[in-house]
Amino acid sequence: MFVPLTLPGEQVRVFPEGSRAELDSILSPSPDRIAPPCPHFGECGGCSLQHWSALPYLAWKRDRVIEALSRESLETEVLETFASPPGSRRRLALHARPGGKAGALLGFKGRRSWKLTPLDICTIADPRLVAAFPALRLLARPFLEHPKSAPTLHVTVTRTGLDVDITGVERRSGGLSADARVRAAQAAEAGNFARVTLAGEAVYGARQAVVTLGPASVALPPGAFLQAVPQAEVAMAQFAIEAVSGAARIADLYCGVGTFTFRLAQVGTVLAADSSAPAIAALKAAGGSAPGLKSITAEARDLARRPVLARELAKIDAVVFDPPRAGAMEQAREIGLSKVARVVGVSCDPATFARDARILVNAGFTLERVLPVDQFLWSPHVELVGVFSR
Repeated sequence: MFVPLTLPGEQVRVFPEGSRAELDSILSPSPDRIAPPCPHFGECGGCSLQHWSALPYLAWKRDRVIEALSRESLETEVLETFASPPGSRRRLALHARPGGKAGALLGFKGRRSWKLTPLDICTIADPRLVAAFPALRLLARPFLEHPKSAPTLHVTVTRTGLDVDITGVERRSGGLSADARVRAAQAAEAGNFARVTLAGEAVYGARQAVVTLGPASVALPPGAFLQAVPQAEVAMAQFAIEAVSGAARIADLYCGVGTFTFRLAQVGTVLAADSSAPAIAALKAAGGSAPGLKSITAEARDLARRPVLARELAKIDAVVFDPPRAGAMEQAREIGLSKVARVVGVSCDPATFARDARILVNAGFTLERVLPVDQFLWSPHVELVGVFSR
């Protein structure tokens, strides 16, 4: 039976609900139980493991990776989990609802509920995000003008200020009114935000939203994907760079805006591909201003429907791929058919990584080692980087 908010070995009293139960009381606590650092823990659905001390918590994340690999009969060296520190998340998706002194409540959905848990603090978030909560509540208010709107503010810390892309606004009735747009722009200016967009459409822009990726400065497209924690990004990139050291020609597949691309271009020439045309455009623009890089060729390409073929990889020495949660099954097959000697797989889902790893192993690769990464602190989520060689 699955019982949230408990720990292995505890004796508890619960209310059963089929194959799971809700906690009533703890009769005998685990020695690994600690006081959660956030006052919203238990009510907020954002974190579920703040009550677990660090060492067993990180060991459990490592075990999750080992278990996923074992289901595909894969064994390898699994390193200790890289731990992201509290206060390090540079992007949040905050839900807004009517209410409160500012006219809008802001927070995460509650645990097992659609009801909003309003937040005053967030222990996982970059302090600059938390400091902006009052301004973000004021910004959210104009986007609540339609009763069916349920806005989500996707907020990212950038080098030039906060970048906010808003989704969930009712559009069938005509979308945001001109008056609401004016009020939103005024709130954005008062909050000193770099940019505010509505599902990618400009609402307010004072400055480009710029992030640093290795040696490059990248102007982010609205709503662009970015690793959630800079420290985790650096750890994964360093692990990948070490693995492809000595490669003259590298393919960076599912490259996004260049999380790995610019760092790889310090090692060798790079062929970069991603399905997002705006991300590729941003990567190309940034590549021209980053000094000391080897050449980068970038292409907008749906790698699930049109993977880079084995014959296109004929002159490639190493491949790095970082697909979405669904994995890279089609691309892994083509890599397996190629003569590439070195592969680095980055994944946000151990199960689809293990499936893709099995394809590569069946094609003659050895999975040498895996680094688990705890990028989403105090959640069940675990990411990883795996290194393969022929």
